[in-house]
Amino acid sequence: MQKWEGDILAKAINKYGVNAQLDMCIEEMSELTKEICKKKRGRNNIEEIAEEMVDVYIVLEQLRMICNIDSAVLELKKFRKLKRLKERLKDDRY
Repeated sequence: MQKWEGDILAKAINKYGVNAQLDMCIEEMSELTKEICKKKRGRNNIEEIAEEMVDVYIVLEQLRMICNIDSAVLELKKFRKLKRLKERLKDDRY
């Protein structure tokens, strides 16, 4: 994330408050869930899904900042989870 992006997200947290931004995180994730459900029912809503994915990305970055989680920690956890998934994909049981 670029510094200017983090600055904007920090200003939003300061302006609206932690609880409001946590609520926003929940709301944006539910909106993405709604669009995924529509896709499963056959709707061609790729633009809406992309829009909601961006909103979720933004609020997840704010959540990371609120919880004081280092980006490097997330990258390491992502690497480990992907490695585990790769191993599972080699297993014929899955």
